[in-house]
Amino acid sequence: MAIVALTGGIASGKSTIARFLRERGAIIVDADQIVRDVQQPGAPVLTRIAEEFGDEMINVDGTLDRARLGAAVFGDPDAVARLNEIVHPAVRTEAARQFEAAFAQSPDAIVVYDVPLLAETRIDEPWDLVIVAHAPAAMRRQRLIAQRGMSEAAADARINSQVSDGARLAIADVVVDTTGTMEATAAQVAQVWNQLTASA
Repeated sequence: MAIVALTGGIASGKSTIARFLRERGAIIVDADQIVRDVQQPGAPVLTRIAEEFGDEMINVDGTLDRARLGAAVFGDPDAVARLNEIVHPAVRTEAARQFEAAFAQSPDAIVVYDVPLLAETRIDEPWDLVIVAHAPAAMRRQRLIAQRGMSEAAADARINSQVSDGARLAIADVVVDTTGTMEATAAQVAQVWNQLTASA
């Protein structure tokens, strides 16, 4: 059994790496999906968000207005910290439950925790391996503009809101370079998988 942390900056190719690992047999636990799950209508996290940031953060159907919340906290470190204090404990609890469920189903499983904010929030935990998806900020900026339709200013803001490439690379056990072809990325993932299964 192994718990692997997979992280990377926005548009770094992290989701592609996660897909390649899933295809090889890894169980993927997706931190972003967990965030969405713990913010479902009626969930305690959603109630606390409304209490902290206002009822206008909740749509008429009871769902979270993610765009409004994002606009309210983006660029405000204090607001981001308050939001994290609400969301992160619930995410940690649910992630731990999913890890346990995976190993209960398959004691020899390789579980990959796909977590964008590893360097910011969870680096001190005892991961068996930390994989960092890496492409330089300039390339990631181009991807955000070309593939996600962001403006230059929006792309810059998203990249600048995250930790630096250097900070992420400093925590890596393995770096997967996503600047090349999809085949080149897949080949690197295959090497990582061989390393994981050889040591399992």
